[in-house]
Amino acid sequence: MSLTAEQAGADLRAFVDASPSPFHAVAEMARRLSAAGFAPLDERDRWALAPGDARYVVRDGGSVIAFRVGSAPLPDAGVRLVGTHTDSPTFKVRPRSDLERGSYRLVGVEPYGGLLAHTWLDRELTVAGRLAARRSDGSVGLHLVALPGGPLRLPSLAIHLDRSVRDGLTLDPQTQLVPAWSGRGDAGGSLLDHLAAVAGVDVGDVLGHDLVLADSQPSAATGADGSWVAAPRLDNLGSCHSATTALLGAAPAAHTQLLVANDHEEVGSGSMEGARGSFLEDVLARLVAATGATDPQDLPVTIARSHLVSADMAHATHPTQGERHEPSHAPVLGGGPVLKLNANQSYATDARSGSWFAARCADAGVPLQHFVTRADLPCGSTIGPLTAMRLGLSTVDVGSPMLAMHSCRELASSLDVPLMVRAMTACFEIG
Repeated sequence: MSLTAEQAGADLRAFVDASPSPFHAVAEMARRLSAAGFAPLDERDRWALAPGDARYVVRDGGSVIAFRVGSAPLPDAGVRLVGTHTDSPTFKVRPRSDLERGSYRLVGVEPYGGLLAHTWLDRELTVAGRLAARRSDGSVGLHLVALPGGPLRLPSLAIHLDRSVRDGLTLDPQTQLVPAWSGRGDAGGSLLDHLAAVAGVDVGDVLGHDLVLADSQPSAATGADGSWVAAPRLDNLGSCHSATTALLGAAPAAHTQLLVANDHEEVGSGSMEGARGSFLEDVLARLVAATGATDPQDLPVTIARSHLVSADMAHATHPTQGERHEPSHAPVLGGGPVLKLNANQSYATDARSGSWFAARCADAGVPLQHFVTRADLPCGSTIGPLTAMRLGLSTVDVGSPMLAMHSCRELASSLDVPLMVRAMTACFEIG
């Protein structure tokens, strides 16, 4: 049964709140997949797959691929894919993070991705991610962690101490974007002491970490009718949520259905689990082989018969700065999925892939909006062109409209959630 906009908005907020880091996002996606009968796979094992099998595989904690094997051989029917990314602009905690300045204890961080730094000021922040700790047998275990509450803060400088702020705020990431979390004389140990306690391990056994800052304020329903969603990390957890919901709700088909969610998109995707890496190609090759194909041409034939929907949140028209948008292509909150195009290939959409997605939206009764960047402004990009280039895969770039992209706290509409889910479901179901 399809969700109402109110139900979908509440489920999106719960998904975001459960996902303060990419590792938590993948864990939440895996939890939902497992609850729906998808079973985990390990890349270190040999795979044997049959039609109807619903499986998922995680690479390095921050990326996941889930699939349902179709009733027809992959080279005959191809694959219908939806691709997203699990990371968001934030600050990453440095290996030696304990700092002291004046009477304060601070946490050493560096910016991750193209964040709007000023939006992180004066918010209650936490630290989330994973710890790597040595076990008694000498092996290394990985532990998801998140500090309770919001113990970190980036305080603004009072206007009385810097009148020039009226002319514009410039923040030095090395010296000014360093969160404080206690007074120098406060008891309680180091940041790692606190995180080790959360993980239930001895701090002396901690060997490394992947930790980021996260807004601790829960996601909220806002706007006059409560239909807007105010939340951190909507770019791109909004797409991860819609894609997961669509895959779980899609009816089995002759073709294989696949969801890929890559880490590290916000910093260029250059990792073994990023879109520039081999994760998707490896899984597709193993899917083809594990379902009985033996001809070396079966993988390229499968790819040639496939379609990828690259789903990354899109820009809605700003309420007070509409001049920053191309006037004939102005998406609005609540108006449905946005088809993204760029003449210089920052998006992978072309006439073939764009019309295929438009037809799926029409099949599902979903309205479609369009976005192009102004000719005098640069354009962002997605995993779409990277995946299309690596695999030779027909790809379309789409997204749900939002405001305040890359802010610490972003804004979308719950009305768009069921619309995107319906469009993605049609892409999964219809050949």
